[in-house]
Amino acid sequence: MMEKNSVISESESRAIASQKLGGLSTFLRKCLFSVVSVGPIPEHIAFIMDGNRRYAKRRNLPVGEGHKAGFLSLMSILRYCYELGVKYVTVYAFSIDNFKRRPDEVKTLMDLLQEKIEGLLEKESIVNQFGIRVYFIGNLKLLNESVRVAAEKAMKATANNSKAVLLICVAYTSCDEIVHAVEESCNMKKSEIRAQINGTKGGCNGGMDGEAGLDTSEACNEKVEGEEKENTRVEHVEKDEGEFQESEKQLPVVKVVDVEKHLYMSVAPDPDILIRTSGETRLSNFLLWQTSNCPLYSPAALWPDLGMWHLVWVILNFQRNHYYLEKKRKQM
Repeated sequence: MMEKNSVISESESRAIASQKLGGLSTFLRKCLFSVVSVGPIPEHIAFIMDGNRRYAKRRNLPVGEGHKAGFLSLMSILRYCYELGVKYVTVYAFSIDNFKRRPDEVKTLMDLLQEKIEGLLEKESIVNQFGIRVYFIGNLKLLNESVRVAAEKAMKATANNSKAVLLICVAYTSCDEIVHAVEESCNMKKSEIRAQINGTKGGCNGGMDGEAGLDTSEACNEKVEGEEKENTRVEHVEKDEGEFQESEKQLPVVKVVDVEKHLYMSVAPDPDILIRTSGETRLSNFLLWQTSNCPLYSPAALWPDLGMWHLVWVILNFQRNHYYLEKKRKQM
C-alpha cells in the first residue's frame, strides 16, 4: 500500500513539475514574442512543408508517421504565427502532382487529411482558440468525396471567424490556378461581349440577353442584309464599317486585374515571406503568381523539426530587410 501511494505521489509530482515548466515556457515565449513584435510583423507567411518522408526514413518509421509528425509541427507553427500577430498563414499540404505517388501513400495522406480537417472543428482546436477562418485552396473536384465534404464543412463552419486566416492548399498547383483564372476571366469577358452585341441589336433581339439573345442572330442578320440591299449607297457602307471598327475597339479585353480576381488565392494578400524547409529553394509550382516580390527562406531543418527559433530568425531577417522590400514593392 505504501509503495502504491509513493508511486502515485511521484507521478503527481512529475505532473505538477511538467505543468509548471509548461507554464514557464509559455510565459518566456510570450515575452520573446512581445519583443519581436516591436518591429514590423509580416501579414502573410506561406510554408512549403517539405521533409516529412525524409524525417520518417531517418528514423526508420513508416511514411505515414512522418506525415503525422508534420501535422504536429504545423499546429505548433500556427500557434507561434498567430501569437506573433501574423494574420494569414498558407500551407502547401498536397500538390496535384502528389497524386502520382504510390496509391497506398496517397490514401494514407487523404485519410490523415480528412481526420485532421474534422479535428479542426472540435471545440478545443486551434481554430476556435484563435478565431481562425479556414480556406481550402485548389481544384477541390480532384479530392475524393469524403475529403471534399469535410473541407467544405470546415469552410462553412469557420466562415464567420475573422481574427486570423488559414489557407490550406490541397489538389493545388500554381499552373492549374492560373489556367483556371484565365478561363474564368475569358468567360466573364465573353458574357460582356454578348451583352454588348445584344445591346446593339436590341431592335432585333427584343431586349433578350445571354444565349437567348444569340438564338435570334439569324433573323437579325437577314433583316440587316435586307436593309443593305435596299440601300446600296457607298456612303452608307462606309459608315457601317466605321461603326463596326469603332465598336470592335470598345470590346472588353482580359486584363491582369481580371485574372487576379479569379485566382484561388484572391481571398488573401500576397505573401510577405515564403518558407520552404529542408534547405530546398524550389517553389515546386506553388504561388508562382503571388511570390514575384517575396523573399524565400530555406532553413535546413525538415518540416517536423521546424521550431519556434527558426520562425523567429526568419522574422528578424524580414524586419532587417523590411525597408528595402517595401521600397521595391512601391516601385513595382
